[in-house]
Amino acid sequence: MSTSNSPSAPAEPGAEATAEAVVPLRRNMNFQALWSSEAVAAIAKETAEFAYPLLILATTGSATWAGLIAALQVVVAGLVSIPAGQFADRFDRKRLLLTCNLVRAVLLGLLCLLIAAGIVNLVLILVIAMASAVFLSLSQPAGIAAIKALVPPEQVTTAMSQNTVRFFGATLIGPPVGGALFAVGRAFPYLGAAVAFVLSSVLLLFIKKPLQTEQVGVDDGKRHAKEGFQVIRRQPILFWTLLWTMGSNMVFNHTGVFLAIAATGHSESDSTALIGLAVACAGIGGITGAFIAAPVLKRVKPSYIFFYAAWIGPIAALLLSFVPSLWVMGLLVGLVFVRGPIMTALTLSYVAVLAPDKTQGRVLGAVFFLSLIVQPIGLFSIGKLFDAGGPSVVFGTICTVATLIALVSFTPTMRSLPSPHQLEEVKP
Repeated sequence: MSTSNSPSAPAEPGAEATAEAVVPLRRNMNFQALWSSEAVAAIAKETAEFAYPLLILATTGSATWAGLIAALQVVVAGLVSIPAGQFADRFDRKRLLLTCNLVRAVLLGLLCLLIAAGIVNLVLILVIAMASAVFLSLSQPAGIAAIKALVPPEQVTTAMSQNTVRFFGATLIGPPVGGALFAVGRAFPYLGAAVAFVLSSVLLLFIKKPLQTEQVGVDDGKRHAKEGFQVIRRQPILFWTLLWTMGSNMVFNHTGVFLAIAATGHSESDSTALIGLAVACAGIGGITGAFIAAPVLKRVKPSYIFFYAAWIGPIAALLLSFVPSLWVMGLLVGLVFVRGPIMTALTLSYVAVLAPDKTQGRVLGAVFFLSLIVQPIGLFSIGKLFDAGGPSVVFGTICTVATLIALVSFTPTMRSLPSPHQLEEVKP
């Protein structure tokens, strides 16, 4: 293992950027090692998380507990994002990623052994699931902040776009793998995930560059988690983008929309197979957005991208409130979900450019916190609204909230959005 990643002797930023500017991203072995490591870890996470409700149902027979644990994981992820951002700025990011991967491997390996021994229960599942969620959240800001250190400025947006493929690809690969392994034996999804986390750790060892562009470990006592929120507040692009993201995530998060599709299908007495196809159509929208994110961000003005992202939600919700057809729902929600990976890549690119490297982790921690913390509100509200008035009330409410938050697209900042690369060029 190379020790060249010591933060005490960072490489000269200008020289590195010049050297890598002519290297296509696919040949940047440091970035590809990071991306591959994070992709394997993401598949492991999705495999284990898909298997948790199956294990809980098999152990307790209670769908309520399965849903509660899923909601708690979202809450934990949001709360831990804030200290996670501090860790990404204060500690060596490579060591942090290695530690989180190996701890998750140990936790899931332990769960595998407990299941094999026949001594697993709800409390143990809850403890291991929550602990895994903590270390997942601790690793996220470090993994994304490291990208800026591994690619030249003009490739940051493309790198962020490739990163979204990892997330959405894992959501397609992980659940089928988890289901297939669970059919073989209850312990196998967790064994497979534990092995994958070890493999992810091995891939990190192939990174030969520091994952920070500035020295870490120097803290005068004045650098706190709130600094990430302060950077967002001072940067109009980040402020308006995150404000819209919060509103959008509250009414159009994946779990909430899938719940709305399932509840609509149930109320219309549609078959579970048709409900599954509608959900699949929505998922296809997300993976399509991930694959087209790089060319779209390269060829389309950011202000046009944001306008589409802001207004496709209200339009789709308005149509859905009048047409409760699962086929129409799947198509429209798919068009909405296309925006997710593109906006994620664009937002993270703005963070990479506008936030100094010494605060990257904190800003990303604030971004994750703000993105996640509103989702339980939407999840709870969708269920209540369905009980009160059915699909029309749900989608009418979603349309109203989405329209109000879409008005952000008419602010001067969002109407004249520069590209992240343009912002990098005008930096002093």
